[in-house]
Amino acid sequence: MHMVNEYASPSAICRMLVLKYGGNAMPAAGQPDPVLAELAQLWKGGMRAVLVHGGGPEIDAELAQRGIPTRRLEGLRVTDATTLGVTEAVLCGTLNKRLVRACVALGVSAVGISGQDGPVLLAQRERGPNGADLGYVGRVETVDLRLIETLLNAGFLPVVAPLAVEPGGLQAYNVNADLAAGAIAAALAADAFVALTNVPRVLGDATDPDSAIDRFTPRDALRFARGPACGEKMKPKLLAASSAVEHGAKAAYIAGAKPRAIAAALEGDATVIA
Repeated sequence: MHMVNEYASPSAICRMLVLKYGGNAMPAAGQPDPVLAELAQLWKGGMRAVLVHGGGPEIDAELAQRGIPTRRLEGLRVTDATTLGVTEAVLCGTLNKRLVRACVALGVSAVGISGQDGPVLLAQRERGPNGADLGYVGRVETVDLRLIETLLNAGFLPVVAPLAVEPGGLQAYNVNADLAAGAIAAALAADAFVALTNVPRVLGDATDPDSAIDRFTPRDALRFARGPACGEKMKPKLLAASSAVEHGAKAAYIAGAKPRAIAAALEGDATVIA
């Protein structure tokens, strides 16, 4: 049984939104984007927002075109030096600026940055299962909000690509977009961290669409993410949502990308972590 809507209107409950928009949920380039259209309306209505985007399918396509294999461990892309260069080019260049243009076309004052700018995101090298080498994959250790807050206070919508640097700035890292967005949501003490993807909710059984889960506590979300029933691509989302709520965000929502997706998620049409 899905949750009955129990919340007020989006503007009444959410003054500060961090939205993570996954590459798998985005329409093809040039197609209408109902999620961005809704975000634009919320922004024009006074909601402060940060958009953090992924771009996995675009990165996969660019790597395939260059004959470079793609490998993931527990939802994290194994990133050698060549893959890091492609990731930076696609996320910071092609995709980030495409989203900025789309926001501007909708009447939003949007500014594209990456976590390397400022730097907003400081990271240490991440390790995979059993200490596996993931290459240049980062684990966010510190979020410096000065650049994001400067943009927000000036009336801009920050559009953030999930790249980070190590302290000192000498090495760039690829950061999972869900985990980057969750860290930013926690640092901002956001009213809502909404992660939009290509499924309507977290599934208790990845093969059973009727096994949707309506609600987790942060601890239960963490336990499920670490268990065998959690799909590889869902794991980072649940880890990000759990951490965001544990460290400052008021609530997190994992929901499907569709028309009115943000409002629907905030009204309870999502897996809610709170």
